[in-house]
Amino acid sequence: MNVLVIGSGGREHAISWKLAQSKKLSNLYVAPGNAGTKEVATNIDVGVNDFEGLKNAVLKHTIDLVIVGPEDPLVNGLVDFFLKDDQTAHIPVIGPQAEAAQLEGSKEFSKRFMQRNNVPTAGYESFTKDNLEEGYKYLESLQPPFVLKADGLAAGKGVVILEDLNAAKSELKAMLADAKFGDASKKVVIEEFMSGIELSVFVITDGKDYVILPEAKDYKRIGEGDTGLNTGGMGAISPVPFADEIFMKRVEEEVVIPTIEGFKKENLPYKGFLFIGLMNENGTPRVVEYNVRMGDPETEVVMPRLKSDLLEIMQAVGDECLGDITVEFENKTATTVIMVSGGYPEAYDKGHEISGLDKTEGSIIFHAGTKEDNGKVVTNGGRVIAVTSYGADFNEALQKSYKNTAIIDWERKYFRSDLGFDLQEYLN
Repeated sequence: MNVLVIGSGGREHAISWKLAQSKKLSNLYVAPGNAGTKEVATNIDVGVNDFEGLKNAVLKHTIDLVIVGPEDPLVNGLVDFFLKDDQTAHIPVIGPQAEAAQLEGSKEFSKRFMQRNNVPTAGYESFTKDNLEEGYKYLESLQPPFVLKADGLAAGKGVVILEDLNAAKSELKAMLADAKFGDASKKVVIEEFMSGIELSVFVITDGKDYVILPEAKDYKRIGEGDTGLNTGGMGAISPVPFADEIFMKRVEEEVVIPTIEGFKKENLPYKGFLFIGLMNENGTPRVVEYNVRMGDPETEVVMPRLKSDLLEIMQAVGDECLGDITVEFENKTATTVIMVSGGYPEAYDKGHEISGLDKTEGSIIFHAGTKEDNGKVVTNGGRVIAVTSYGADFNEALQKSYKNTAIIDWERKYFRSDLGFDLQEYLN
């Protein structure tokens, strides 16, 4: 099979790395890819939202299957575009159609879906600049911390949690009246705060059947001890020690099944990955958010734990026969440490040469924000490299990853050295 992966981050490198191991694979392409995907596939210089360019690439390279990595093209209707074109309608695209992609594209759409389908989540109200005063009053009715979420896509940075009421009111005004996140915050969802500890659960579905992939825990804050600004994610661990069999059974029965049944009832066409951000509140799962694709950096620990052939699974999703195959996972723990550019998630430089990539041992190196420049690998984003390792537990795996973060180098590199700090109590 000829396969096209759409995207350019660590998620897409990890997916491509796993696909490249399949005996069913003939040729693998990534659009636009990065310096890492070039090691396992052929990069095509087409942007993720250039639908005509992607169509031309699919036809030129006789692509049999398309896997969409990021959320943006899904929310913008890439799957619908392919389905409506006679030349591409027969080619399976792994990812939901635009209406279903609103589960990530609009926080309000997502919350309403959860309410209709009895999926446990926090109470909420949504506001625009036209009813800003009502937003202030709703904040006054809540206990801190206050959770404000831009309704639309904000590159993982549209969620703000504040302890002070006046600060929350100022933030609401900045988001709505001052367009802090542009169109993404034309509407803002204010939620009741959920206490507990977070984890990410991943499901793949063909619209009828589903498989629950290995769960993971990511670390979103830039600073040690989960402090500072939100990022796209500074690292991840899988499996999650507190997500035991009893908890995961509740997740399946109370969250996954009602969600998949909701897709069927509401005729939301969904073939692809579903990311469910969960809060574990004393053993009770509640949904923080849906994403309509794999998480990043969680993909960099989930894919290494997948024992089965990923291409076989993707083919089954496309053919709507996921229930006919068996999917197996590794028992080993996997961890990933994200190395970022100095200054991220705010202003940072690009173009710094990366050294030491050829000197690492005992880890899988996934590229996120990199590109080749005159034969050298240079930084090309905020999150640059993901260092993934296996271990008997997450401490052993992290030790291997950190050994290699010391070897990989560029000007003003940064990474968190405290991943797993909040999970130590759950180890046997």
